[in-house]
Amino acid sequence: MARKRYKPEEIVILLRQAEVLHGQGMSMADAIRQLGIGEVTFYRWRKEYAGMSGDQLRRLKELEQENERLRRAVSDLTLDKQILKEAARGNFRAPRTAASASIMSVTGSGSRSAGLQPDGPTAAASRSCSRTSPRSNTSPPIASHARPGARKPAGQPVREPPPDNVSNVFP
Repeated sequence: MARKRYKPEEIVILLRQAEVLHGQGMSMADAIRQLGIGEVTFYRWRKEYAGMSGDQLRRLKELEQENERLRRAVSDLTLDKQILKEAARGNFRAPRTAASASIMSVTGSGSRSAGLQPDGPTAAASRSCSRTSPRSNTSPPIASHARPGARKPAGQPVREPPPDNVSNVFP
């Protein structure tokens, strides 16, 4: 069964009817049930619309709509302000995506050759930005990670894994 959406004017009328029925000696729960609304709904409406007349209710709705319109205007202006600040700083680089990074690595063109970066030092990516860290050649591979049947490197001792209570990081 579809729910009925009550207009604010109808809500005020239902609240008044419930108060009248309660004043005639009926319990509040019975009055609410007779009106065909739930108790939680009634108390939520009473909290929001208690003691309002129709004119006050219309004015409340107008103010809420105006408030929403002004919030949207403020958010739009804030966004414009941020864009202008970035443009004033000279931050003309487009954000890099995975696709653009792979195209640049294949073609060899970067933001400097495309003319997108203002004059200044080139910002190089640090090694911590990369997905994998470079492996040092000083430590031999762990024997447990070698594929089965592979020959062991000549002249290097085979490392054994640490006991269970020690971390798996080797010096």
